[in-house]
Amino acid sequence: MADSASKAGDPFDLGQIRKLVKLMQEHDLSAIDLRSGEDRISLRRGAETAPQVIHSAPPAQIPQAAAPAADPTAAAKKDESKLHTIKAPVVGTFFLSAKPGEPPFVKPGDKVEPETTVCIIEAMKVFNEIPAGVSGTIVRALVQNEQAVEYNQALFAIEPA
Repeated sequence: MADSASKAGDPFDLGQIRKLVKLMQEHDLSAIDLRSGEDRISLRRGAETAPQVIHSAPPAQIPQAAAPAADPTAAAKKDESKLHTIKAPVVGTFFLSAKPGEPPFVKPGDKVEPETTVCIIEAMKVFNEIPAGVSGTIVRALVQNEQAVEYNQALFAIEPA
């Protein structure tokens, strides 16, 4: 039965899971539970419990993550209402860089364009690159490296260009 499912659209196909997650976001669904014969896929998001993600990399960049959160620019303090926030599109684990020991994708003061990758969120062993979505300057990171994040949680504050 598993052979026929993989040939005719495996429900555990990464592309199919991404489509389901996008559907959940677009329609503000908190859970999807699909079954076909012996195959089953169940996705949940929201504040039920924190995601249980096991990551074997050492927390090498935690000191780096503390610096951006503690160093907002003076201009950002003057008018917080004009700042744009980049929000998590999925539940998962937040990473400031592609690999431990590498420099972060962005840091306070960096100029970004809409397509600039600002971080990675690991969800279900899938590493999702998160783009800035707007042009501007990174003011601060709002979460720490390797922190679990919820759907729609603010990740970065950006001063729009």
